[in-house]
Amino acid sequence: MSRLASTALAVTGLAGGYATGRATKKRPLAAVVLGAAGVGAFLIWKKDAGTGKAIALISAYVGGFGASHPLAKKLGAWPAVNSVTAGVALLSLVLGGSKKSKDELS
Repeated sequence: MSRLASTALAVTGLAGGYATGRATKKRPLAAVVLGAAGVGAFLIWKKDAGTGKAIALISAYVGGFGASHPLAKKLGAWPAVNSVTAGVALLSLVLGGSKKSKDELS
């Protein structure tokens, strides 16, 4: 369940942040959505997958946000946002799962 929750937060942050900014014309409000969802997803990733994977996933999240800007010049705004959002969602589903304890590994 947490893997889906963290992925949903990441998707909400990237796509929802863009949609909020576009609808309201207020970038700071879009940044609040992006930031709050990113923090929430990071906390779940850290709890479920460990600090290292959480850092990798939040790096992909922030990197995807940054990459969507130049990508938008080539693809258009929504296709760029959807592309990076799909990539981050896939990474979250693959890497954001439960970490194994030492007892479970033996």
